[in-house]
Order: sequence, then structure tokens, then C-alpha cells
Amino acid sequence: MLPDAQNFTNKSSAKAQILARKKLSTGLMLCCLLGLGTLFVAMQLHAAEASVAKQNLYAKNYKEQNRYQLKSQSANPDTKMYVSNHKEDDNISMLEDGYDMMGSSGFKETDAPVEDALQYGKEIKADKVLVYRKYGSARKSGSKIELIKEAAKKGGEVDEKDMVEEPTEYQYYASYWAKLPMPLFGVHVIKLVKTASDDREVKIEEKGLKVIAVIKDSPAAKANIVKGDTLLKVGDIELVKADDLFAAVKRYAGQIVPVELQQSGTEIKTKVALNSRK
Repeated sequence: MLPDAQNFTNKSSAKAQILARKKLSTGLMLCCLLGLGTLFVAMQLHAAEASVAKQNLYAKNYKEQNRYQLKSQSANPDTKMYVSNHKEDDNISMLEDGYDMMGSSGFKETDAPVEDALQYGKEIKADKVLVYRKYGSARKSGSKIELIKEAAKKGGEVDEKDMVEEPTEYQYYASYWAKLPMPLFGVHVIKLVKTASDDREVKIEEKGLKVIAVIKDSPAAKANIVKGDTLLKVGDIELVKADDLFAAVKRYAGQIVPVELQQSGTEIKTKVALNSRK
């Protein structure tokens, strides 16, 4: 009986060793899997951080400014970018050349590559992108000296954080434009409002619609309507608000229509041959 018992004991010991090895192997595998999981999460976090670091600020700060979701007439436009310093003049020139603004991006940053503006312009199918960079602010060495002088006068100390050289910050602005088909009439207008001279500050609407831009080669341009004119009437429709002009142009499309306007302080009448709707 003893030999059998001994044999049983040896077999039990061998099984226990095998089970222990399996548990160890399973434990090691779980550790490896956990390690891989941690590595995967770390890689995802790193990718997310890199994505944030490379975020296109022009895209992030974009605001659409056209209610018609305007974009290029071309399915694959050859988007062009121009860097300039004369935003207001450029806006008028773009309108006169037959473009309309899709939207714009504005923000402050130390460095925002203008190529990012072009890239986003391509994404939203703009024909042209105009980019502007204006100096913002930064603490220079001269301001540090002033801080030291001021502290010396008061017998105080200068905080170390005030002595840190700050990076130069710029104001970035980009506008995105799409080329329009030749319009029926060809003007961009605004409604002018002036404030009364009394203390009540009552706002009074001025008569007609002020022309801020005339599209080149348009019916309005051919009729010698120019920037600064005030449109008063088109056909039988008096122009009180911008929607009145849209309604008149729609009504008289393809016709020669009488137009009343104020030019250089004088009210005159002319005729405009409106384009037809396609």
C-alpha cells in the first residue's frame, strides 16, 4: 500500500506544479495584455495632444457670413491666397470684381502659419483667401527697464514673472471669397442710419440705399451707377430696405427699367438693362 500511496503523492505533486506553471503563464499573459493596453492608451493620448497642437486656428475660429452657404462655382477650385494690409479696401475691390464673402476667421496668436488659411480655404471651396497679420503686443526689454526704475523709486522689488520675455502676439484675420455669376443688377448696398442731434439719440433712417460697391461690367456699371450713389427707386418700387432692391430686380429681370438715384447730391433718373435670370 505504501508504494501506491507514494506514487499517488508524486502524481499530485506533478499536477500541482503543472497548475502553478499555467497560472504563472496566464499571469504573465495578463500582464503583457495590460501593458499593451496601457501603451495603446498612451499612444492615443499622445495622438490627441499632437492633434490639438496641430489644430488649424483658421478653421477653429471660422464664422460663416453668408446665409446662402456660398462656395465656389467650380467643383475643384484652384484656391488662391493673398497676404495684405488693407482689409477695407480689399473688401470693396473683391465685391467690385464679382466676389462675395463666404466667411472669416479672426483670433490672436503668437504664430499661425498663413498656409493653414489656404488649406482651410480649399476645404470649404473658396476661390480666394485674403490673410492679414497685425502686431498685437509683447513685453520688450524697454518695459523691463521701466519696471526696474519704478521699483527702485518705491524701494520695492520686481517680481520675477514680470521680467519674463513675452512672445510677440499678433492679430490674425482671414476672409474667404467665392466668385459669383454675373448678377442681374450689380450693386452692393447698405441702409444708412443717422442719430438725431438731440439728447434722445433717436436713430433716423436715411432715404434710399447707399451703394458701397458696383460690380465691374454689370448692368449697374454700364448705366454709370457708382460707389457712393444712393438708389431711391427701381421701376415702381421705392427702395426703403435691401429686400426692396432684391424684389425689384427679381420683378424686372431681363427688362430695361427706370432707376431713380441721388448722385453727387443731385437726384437723377437713368435706365438700366437688367440681365435675365438663367
